[in-house]
Amino acid sequence: MRIKAVLFDLDGTLLDRDTSLAEFVRDQFDRLFAGTSIEKEKFVRRFIELDAHGYVWKDKVYQQLIAEYAIEGWTWEQLLEDYLHRFQKHCVGYSHMLEMLLQLKSKGLKLALVSNGFGQFQYDNFKALNISHLFDEVLISEWEGLRKPDPAIFIRALSKLDVQANEAVFVGDHPQNDVHASRSAGMRAVWKRNGDSGELADADGVIDDLAELIPFLFSTSI
Repeated sequence: MRIKAVLFDLDGTLLDRDTSLAEFVRDQFDRLFAGTSIEKEKFVRRFIELDAHGYVWKDKVYQQLIAEYAIEGWTWEQLLEDYLHRFQKHCVGYSHMLEMLLQLKSKGLKLALVSNGFGQFQYDNFKALNISHLFDEVLISEWEGLRKPDPAIFIRALSKLDVQANEAVFVGDHPQNDVHASRSAGMRAVWKRNGDSGELADADGVIDDLAELIPFLFSTSI
């Protein structure tokens, strides 16, 4: 059956979160901790390690950093507030993101975002990529009251797009939350592999670069 819609995850799929986070942390360090005895790049590496690709929320990250580096003059609440308001200024999309999305729209496909996370924070990051005008629907777990890997959030997205599951493809980087979950909802799934993930996804297709999505979708019988 012809593909009518493509749905995307945000972090690790459209948003290059690792690069974005490193840029933010360096900026935060320069603004708040320059002139201290803390070594900048070591601090950045430790932050990224504690963050665990976004699966550890920043209150815990900042509490641990304050303890490890004996940071004075800033509470974890203040650092978290700074993160919430400034991270969006450092959001970077993956290579070929915009070109890929424009090609999908030129082919008449509907687009949707399905992301876990806090509503306004994720939406601000999404808007910072300057691609929101290309999307027909945006579903973020906090706002929806549903969270991946629950198939219900995918089913809701399909309903909003007015397409059937077998007419849609989901693109995401997480083997369970994105690939397995979307397939459980009846969709076909493309895994965006980011280096050595340590886990293989049972996907209908695998891409390492967003530029690979277009030829994959339209030159295969996915």
